[in-house]
Amino acid sequence: MSVTDPIADMLTRIRNAVNARHETVNIPASKIKGEMARILTEEGFIESYDLVRQGTPQAAIRIRLHYRSRSEPSIMGLKRVSKPGLRVYVGKGEIPRYYGGIGVAMLSTSQGVMTGRQAWRLGVGGELLCYVW
Repeated sequence: MSVTDPIADMLTRIRNAVNARHETVNIPASKIKGEMARILTEEGFIESYDLVRQGTPQAAIRIRLHYRSRSEPSIMGLKRVSKPGLRVYVGKGEIPRYYGGIGVAMLSTSQGVMTGRQAWRLGVGGELLCYVW
């Protein structure tokens, strides 16, 4: 099945798995999704991620979700910002701080996928992919 917006599909799968209190979630693999999973791991929103070869031609990313306590997930929310129908770009001085710095903004820059904080330090702008808090 063809997906119009693979990043939104990834965020929705994670959001649904968190709401259902699952331990893991499988997502079709791509380079940008792998980089987003790496950032989520570095920021402490998920425990780990692995590239898994299933019986299908395409690999999958298995994300192990992180919970602070039995009832409280680390990911409280995910929001897709730039969409295929309306791309959102920010300059180096316009990078938002989501939830006053508690949340993380993910950007796709010329130097790769990174958090808003990293992009601000490097002085680069790019496409604002999503917010995670």
